[in-house]
Order: sequence, then structure tokens, then C-alpha cells
Amino acid sequence: MKARTIGAAAAAAVAALAARDLVQKKHALLRNFPVVGHARYLLERIGPELRQYIVTSNEEERPFSRDQRTWIYASAKEQNNYFGFGTEVDVAHVQGHAYLKQRTFAGALPDPHDPQAPLPSAKLLGGPRGRARAFRPASVVNVSAMSFGSLSGAAIGALNEGAALAGALHNTGEGGLSPYHRRGGELVLQIGTSYFGCRNEDGSFNLDKLKEVVAGAPVRAIEIKLSQGAKPGLGGMLPGAKVTPEIAAIRGIPVGVDCASPSRHSAFGDVDSMLDFVELLAAETGLPVGVKSAVGEMAFWQELAALMARRDRGVDFVTVDGGEGGTGAAPRMFADSVSLPFRMGFSRVYGAFAEQGLTDELTFIGSGKLGLPENAAVAFALGVDMVNVAREAMLSIGCIQAQKCHTDKCPTGIATQNPWLARGLDPASKATRAAVYLRTLRRELTKVSSALGVAHPSLITPEDIEVMNGDYESRTLAGVYGYKEGWGRLGPQLAAEITALSTAGPTA
Repeated sequence: MKARTIGAAAAAAVAALAARDLVQKKHALLRNFPVVGHARYLLERIGPELRQYIVTSNEEERPFSRDQRTWIYASAKEQNNYFGFGTEVDVAHVQGHAYLKQRTFAGALPDPHDPQAPLPSAKLLGGPRGRARAFRPASVVNVSAMSFGSLSGAAIGALNEGAALAGALHNTGEGGLSPYHRRGGELVLQIGTSYFGCRNEDGSFNLDKLKEVVAGAPVRAIEIKLSQGAKPGLGGMLPGAKVTPEIAAIRGIPVGVDCASPSRHSAFGDVDSMLDFVELLAAETGLPVGVKSAVGEMAFWQELAALMARRDRGVDFVTVDGGEGGTGAAPRMFADSVSLPFRMGFSRVYGAFAEQGLTDELTFIGSGKLGLPENAAVAFALGVDMVNVAREAMLSIGCIQAQKCHTDKCPTGIATQNPWLARGLDPASKATRAAVYLRTLRRELTKVSSALGVAHPSLITPEDIEVMNGDYESRTLAGVYGYKEGWGRLGPQLAAEITALSTAGPTA
């Protein structure tokens, strides 16, 4: 009797659904195929999960393949991150694949198995321009810009504490410096077009507020964000419903009111005035000051390098974000087709400064899927001094690549402001995983540098890597990206300093 009742109820429910499908006018598929048409929408909804776990091979999935995610997860958990039975890459035929050329003999090398994996920058940040608070970053691998608001407080707290444990820097993102950025990690304060945390009521820049923020937190450098790889040249809108009292206080905006971020800065309008702004911030705070940008037209970079060649004004660092960057939610058009991919974009920017003889006088930072050892090694060979990691850092604290960052429904509590979802992320345990991942990536870079016979990844040259060009031909990085003799290399003094620092042993 009970089974009969259940069956009748189920039949009635199906009949009601069928009737609804037949009379509704929104979906032609459901009017023509009532009930069964819902299967199509179900498959569409779970399609990413089917592809992620069942359909695609270990190397096919994007933006991060299963093999790449597996390496990050295993590294963060201190598990075995080795792979067995050979490569799954069709090494002889994959167009554009990079191959590093190991050396048979080498001089003194650092310990590639040191669990702390110390790997300082080869350059003093702010040193060449004599900034009062210049310093040598202790880690060439640092946490990239991701704002509180885009990420949950729990996620920001975990990343900051993880950066502290690993001795790395943590970029605040343009959303302001929150309490979650105060878990011990040293900071790079990012200033975007809305000047969150250091703005007047009309949205213009306020120097006094900036100085208050810098004085009250462990800020080591300031980064002026011009654009980012996910949505270069595009402003943003923070709906009033998301402007909570906490976010409003941090960003300096009214509670519950829509906040539009302009696409460009109001504090300066060209390269010349931008350099004046840079020098103002550096003089008032003593901190190194740099810019972050994706790469589009090159006139900006060429003019910046030409003005810096006078040696009277200049940025202390340049962060180049590849068009494949993706922590910021963006229109598909911008994510897919605006700004150059990292390798092409960075090589052009580096060339603009190399033509002026400036490459030893500023620090180059790269971002855009550089949290994987092979990508990072190529970046260092092109002339990068440090790499920033964003999505890889998110993966280390539990991101499953659900690709729901723009919906506020991140299932792991990372890219959401939903209190119920965010409560699932334990900042303490995830901080440890973030730290282990950062140290592991540094250790992998030390290992690959040693294989190439050099003591530090900044000593890898464009001639040490070849890129497949067709089935049975390859070219060096220098040849692929048009590097001239000496480009991508540190000057002799910097090379000697970082070699001595890297091989001095634990008592140095």
C-alpha cells in the first residue's frame, strides 16, 4: 500500500511537471519534449564536473589540467608529488612545449632538498633608486593580488598566514587592506583606480590616508595597478548588495551603495605624470613603488623606459600579468582575447627596458600561471626576478576549479562572501598548506636550476631552454622571442652576489 501511494505521488508529480512544461513558453525544448527535456539542462549543469573527473585526459583540461592540479594538491599536503611510468606529454610533437637543457658539470650549488627552500631575490627592491626602505625579498615566489571581497576573509587569512610561514610577500589586491591581511605576512599594498582604503568621498586619491594605512601594517612595497590579465582596460562594479559594513569600512565607501571602479586612474593621465605620482609615494612613505599591468600596445612601455633612462625618476618594479591570468571575474571576450599571453607580453616589456640598459635597475615580477615549476623556469629565463601566484595559491588551500568564482557560490569557501560556505574553510590548516606549497615551488626551482648547473633560477638564460617548433625542430627562447645578446641575464655583479648568497650555506 505504501509503495502504491509513493508511486501514485511520483506519477502525479511527473504529470504536473509535464503539464507545466507544455504550457510554459520560455523553453522551446521543454514544450516539445516535456519532462525528458530536463535531462539536457541537468547534463549542461554538471558538464564541467563530468569533463573534470571523467571525460578529459590528465593533460587536456583548462585552465589547469588534472596533472597540474594533482601536483599542487600533493605539494601542499606534503604528499608524494612525483609521477611514474614516464610523461603523458607527446614530447616529440607538442607545438610550443619548452624543454630545459641540463648541464653535465657545475660549480657550487645550494642544497635542493632543504625543507625551508630559501630562495631570495637576486635584486634589492628599491635599491637602485635609493628608497629609504629598500630590501631584498626573502622569497622569489609570492602571493599575488587577490582582494578581500573577491575572496572570503577565511581565504585571505589563510593565504596571509601561509605567506608568513613561508617568508613570502602577500599582495593585498586593490580592495584595500583588511583585518585578514594582518595574520603575520608582509604585504605589498596594491592601489587600483578606485583607491580603496586611501580615497576621498568623491573617489579621488588621498595621500594622508595612504600614509595611515602604510604606518599601521607591515607594508613593504606599493604596487599601482594599471590593469590585470583577466580584464585589462575594464573597470568593475561592486553591487550595493555586496557592500557590507565590513567591506565599506575597509574600502572607504558607503554601505549598500553601488561602487563603480573606473577603467583608468584619476591621479595621473600619462606616463610623465605617473612617474611624478610614483616618486611622490616613494618620497612620502620610503617604500619601493612599482606598477602592475597586462600588456597591450607597446607605446606606454617604450615611453616609460625612455623617461626612466634619464635616471631622475622611475618605478622600482614592474609586474607583468599575462592575458591567461584569471582570478578576476571577467566577460568572456576579455578573458579570451584582450592582452597578450605572459611569455609574449613579458618578452616585449623586457625588451623595451633592455634597449635602454635598465634591466639591472628594476625588479621584474611575472604573473599568469607561473605557479607551476616549468612555467616559472621559462619566466626566469626570460628575465623575471620573482613570480606571483594566485590561482595556484587558491588550489593549495582547497580550490577545486569549480569555476564559480563569479557567482558567489564557491563550494570550498574561497571565492565567496557567503558565510555558510566560507565557514567550511579552516584558515589555520589551510595556511600550513599554502606555506608548504610556496616552499615546494621554491624547492622545485632550486632543483631545476641545479640541473641546469646554476645556483639560482635568475641565472637561467634564454639559451638554456628550447621550444618545439613543429614536429622535429626547436629554437631557443632567445630565438623565439627575439632576444639580443645578453638579454635575460643578470649583470656580472648581480650574478656574483646571488651565486654567493645561494651557496653560502645555512650560516650565511
